[in-house]
Amino acid sequence: MSYNKPEKGEFGDGPKIHRIRITLTSRKVQSLEKVTADLIERAKSKSLRVKGPVRLPTKVLKVTTRKTPCGEGSKTWDCFEMRIHKRLIDLNAPTEVVKQIIINIEAGVEVEVTIAA
Repeated sequence: MSYNKPEKGEFGDGPKIHRIRITLTSRKVQSLEKVTADLIERAKSKSLRVKGPVRLPTKVLKVTTRKTPCGEGSKTWDCFEMRIHKRLIDLNAPTEVVKQIIINIEAGVEVEVTIAA
């Protein structure tokens, strides 16, 4: 009774499963959370292995400017800030399935898909 190692062609050659990282970026938290929840719900309905959402720290970009254009008058300042929110989702799935999952994304949410072997 010796064990014979099966050759590559003996097992079913299904679609190759990749580790896929989806990065979502937006300035609006509500739309970002909605898109994240929808993606995770669709992935779980297709019975994929999902990790996340991982909430990354919010980037706060600040610009402080003088209110008056000429420099005369009292020294008053305006502060403007923009908050950038980011979420990560990791999937283990074939790329064809991921294309089906990422269909309806709201405006204002940027999606970046990274595929690792």
